[in-house]
Amino acid sequence: MGEIVLAAKCTHVPTMLMSEQEGPVKGKRQAAIDGHLEIARRARALGADTVVICDTHWVINAGFHITANNRFQGLFTSNEFPQFIQNMPYDYEGNPGLGDAIAKEASARGAYTLAHHLDSLELEYGTLVPMRFLSREHQMKVVSVAAWCTVHDHDESRIVGEAIRAAVEASDSKVLLVASGSLSHKIWPNKDYAANNGTFTISSEFNRQMDLHVLEMWKRGDHATFLKMLGDYARFCCGEGSMHDTAMLYGALGWDSYDKPCEVVTEYFPSSGTGQTNVIFPV
Repeated sequence: MGEIVLAAKCTHVPTMLMSEQEGPVKGKRQAAIDGHLEIARRARALGADTVVICDTHWVINAGFHITANNRFQGLFTSNEFPQFIQNMPYDYEGNPGLGDAIAKEASARGAYTLAHHLDSLELEYGTLVPMRFLSREHQMKVVSVAAWCTVHDHDESRIVGEAIRAAVEASDSKVLLVASGSLSHKIWPNKDYAANNGTFTISSEFNRQMDLHVLEMWKRGDHATFLKMLGDYARFCCGEGSMHDTAMLYGALGWDSYDKPCEVVTEYFPSSGTGQTNVIFPV
């Protein structure tokens, strides 16, 4: 019988890659990188063989979608930030059986979901950036779930999360579940970016205060209250992908019955106007 052995909310900012390159950002995102490495070490210790990543950089307009290929291989350049992520090679094994099972289970529960076996369907950088660092500590198979949902509500994404857990438990896989996305996500307007040292600052003090409040709620295990404010938080603080990755995460963990205190493994930091962190959600 399979199980989700660990869950996490993870940043995927491109500056993590730039932090390892010569230039003004070199070394500036080491704490975020170290957070990913620590999550991978915990997953390895718990026997995880697969990582399921709910990716807020994969935009979808109808249904839900999952990459369920047996291998993901290519050279990635971001169409959003080609100056930041370009010609990044990747090569990861997939878990097609689990991807198919999640899609079947989610559809049966009323959230129409398709699993795809397409070499031409690239992984997005909400998956590729975490995998670049997680894989340094622990090689895992990967399943990527689209979580930039434009016409879906959080209740549907909760169902997808519940389906992820049910499919995992019916499998023989041990899974690290990752919600890949920021907290608040109000990127600096282009004309204001340079003037505000945009790479290292938050664009809204209100958003920063709300992010910090949410982290305190997570640390003390007050998830039921957080879920009551999820919709407003995602809307007013511009949550990345409307925070559907987070709704999927909570769906898999039991939604408002989940009450475990979280562990922040990368202290909160601003990036390009947004609020970022790495947080472990114990299972």
